Amino acid sequence: MARRTAATCRVQVYLNDPKVVTGLNREARAGKMPLSQAAGRAIARGLQKSPHADPDDRLLLLEQALKGHMRSTARDMQIVQELLIEVARAFFLRLPDAYVDQDPTVQAAVDRRIETLLDATAARIVAGRSRNEAGAPIGDPGGALGGAA
Repeated sequence: MARRTAATCRVQVYLNDPKVVTGLNREARAGKMPLSQAAGRAIARGLQKSPHADPDDRLLLLEQALKGHMRSTARDMQIVQELLIEVARAFFLRLPDAYVDQDPTVQAAVDRRIETLLDATAARIVAGRSRNEAGAPIGDPGGALGGAA
């Protein structure tokens, strides 16, 4: 039997896009083949009906997954914000108003406690922990948030 050789065809291609040239060079290095063979494989993949996944496709899938995650996170955050407003509404409906609530000293003390609470929350988020070494909430050394001094 005579041995058949694969028919070869020479084609000269001029590439103007540096991204295509970079991609072909990367593929040639990864496959340890000459640039012409890498170009031939890329053309063959492009002509297939269902090409195999390449790094660009995986990056696109990752980007789409990230967009979906961002949408669901935004939706979840909106739900949390609405729940927080409902909790505040229920809290203020049950809390009786008093004349002392209008006192500037009381309002300043409340504002200071809120600022302390916000600072402690920010510190926990940054530190990645919920309590300091002493066991008291972070940012509340004197027990202003109800802890023991």
